[in-house]
Amino acid sequence: MKSLGSRAQGARLERMRASPRWDGAGFRNLHPVLPGLRDSAAPRPTLGDFLCGGEGRVPPGPLPLLDPRAAWTHAPATGLRATWIGHSTALLEIDGHRVLTDPVWGPRASPSRLAGPKRFQPAAVPLKALPALDAVLISHDHYDHLDYPTIQALVKLPVPFITSLGVGAHLQGWGVPPERITELDWWDSHALPGTGLIITAAPSQHFSGRGLKDRNATLWSGLAVRGPRHAVFFSGDTGLTEEYAAIRERLGPFDLALLEIGAFHPSWGDIHLGPANALQALALLGNPPLLPIHWATFNLALHAWDQPVETLLQLAPAQGAALVMPRLGEAVEPARVDGVVPWWRAVHAPAPGRRRVPPPAADQAPPKAMPWPLD
Repeated sequence: MKSLGSRAQGARLERMRASPRWDGAGFRNLHPVLPGLRDSAAPRPTLGDFLCGGEGRVPPGPLPLLDPRAAWTHAPATGLRATWIGHSTALLEIDGHRVLTDPVWGPRASPSRLAGPKRFQPAAVPLKALPALDAVLISHDHYDHLDYPTIQALVKLPVPFITSLGVGAHLQGWGVPPERITELDWWDSHALPGTGLIITAAPSQHFSGRGLKDRNATLWSGLAVRGPRHAVFFSGDTGLTEEYAAIRERLGPFDLALLEIGAFHPSWGDIHLGPANALQALALLGNPPLLPIHWATFNLALHAWDQPVETLLQLAPAQGAALVMPRLGEAVEPARVDGVVPWWRAVHAPAPGRRRVPPPAADQAPPKAMPWPLD
C-alpha cells in the first residue's frame, strides 16, 4: 500500500544514523518524562471502548466555516496572519510570504480510504484554492499530519517541503523531487531562498511511524519560522518538555504559537500536550499569543470533541494567556485579536440522546481513557 510510505536508504539513512537522537534502531526522545505527566495506572480500554466508548466525540452538526480567499488577496497590515484550515493545518502569512503547516485534506487519518479515523469536518477551503506557497512544513509522519492524497496534489506545485529527518523518504516515494525536500535534525535551520525566512526544527516529545514495523524510523519535530520582523512557533505533536525553555532562548521571542490541545489523556502526557500542558508549554515559550490546533477535525480520543477547547478557555485566564481562537477558515492577525468568541458553542445544542460531557474543573484531571494514541 503506497500510502504507508517508504523507508530511508543510502545517504539519507546515513545522515539519520549520524543524529544524536538515533539509538541504533531508530529515533528516541532524549529527555526523561517529567514527573506526573503519564498515568501508567490508567486501565487499558478494549477495542470496543475505543470504537464505541465516550460521548460527544463528534459535533452534533457542521462547524461554521469561513472562506479566507478574499482576505488572502491582500497582505496583512501587521505583517503576520494565520488561517486555521483544520486540525494541524494552517496557512501562515509572515513578512510577505506564505507557509503551510502539516497539510491534511484527505478523508481519513489512515492508510486506507475505507477504514480508520474519518474527519468529521471538511477543510475550510479546497486545496486547489490555496494561494501560491513559499514552503510546506511537515512535523512528522503520522497520518493526521502527513497525508498521502494531499501530497499527491501538492507535488504538482513548485513548492519546497521542509520536514524532519527521514520523512523525505515518504515524500520522495510519492513523487516529490529530492531537490525540493529539506530534512532537518533538531536545531538545524534552513534559509528559504528569496524570502528572508529561516525555518528551524525544534525538539519535541513524541514518536513516529506509519505501519507495524517502522515505529520511530523517522524523526518528529516542532518548527519555528522566523522572518525579518516576525516569528511563529508550530508544535507539531509533543508532550510537555522543559526543552521548550531552550526553544524560547534559542529561537524566540515569538509573535504566535500554534500548540496542540486535542487527543489528550493522562497516560499520553509524555507525547501529547492537551490544554493544561499546552499552557505550561506556552509559558516556557514566553507566553506569546496561542492559536490552539489539533482539534475539531478528527475523532482521535475518548473525550468530547470540544472538551480540549473548553478546558483551555477555563484555564487560560489564570496564566494571562492571550488566546487566538479563529473559526475554521478565518484569517486573523494575532496583534489585532481582542478577546475570544466561543464560536464552537453554536453547535452545542445536544441532539436527542446526546449528553454533554463537561470540561474538568481546574483542579480535576480529565477522565481516564485509552493509554495509547492513534496519531
